[in-house]
Amino acid sequence: MSEQQQRSADRTEGAPRHPGDVRPEGKRDDKRDDEAVSQFVERFAAQLVEAGMQRMSARVFACLLASDSGVLTSAELGERLQVSPAAVSGAIRYLSQVDMVSREREPGSRRDRYRVHSDQWYEAMARRDNILTRWEGTLRDGVESLGEDSPAGRRMNETLVFFEFLQKELAGLLQRWREHRDQIRAEYDDAR
Repeated sequence: MSEQQQRSADRTEGAPRHPGDVRPEGKRDDKRDDEAVSQFVERFAAQLVEAGMQRMSARVFACLLASDSGVLTSAELGERLQVSPAAVSGAIRYLSQVDMVSREREPGSRRDRYRVHSDQWYEAMARRDNILTRWEGTLRDGVESLGEDSPAGRRMNETLVFFEFLQKELAGLLQRWREHRDQIRAEYDDAR
């Protein structure tokens, strides 16, 4: 039986298409259209690539994000994305370096699992604060080196002022997000 036929048979028999698609209660989400999920993963990954992320890293990240548990093994990622373990490994290495996924050991096993966290975007934006601080220091040195009154110095200073503005606004934005997130989570918990 081909892999495509096996997936089709799994769907008809009510088995999850991919490991990890089982809800915590042990029930599969029958409303989920596996093909639509796969298309979402590829579409979102393509948008991440347009924003500058490496292609395979974008696909792995989108696949983790779209899984119910937010946790998959390398084998599960390879199966879902139809890629080699080496491709998954390289993508995970990059995603781990930029703190977009974390690695954890599967209980009772030597296999690693990879997790995307629900606060992923918040954490990524909060880390930008550190990057902006470093850029500001370098830009200040650049303005001083070039001279504030030179055309390049004025252009560099405007960039510096932009990043200072962005960093100031980012702190307030992240605080408002935390409050909004907590409200959404409380409403979700109340609805359960």
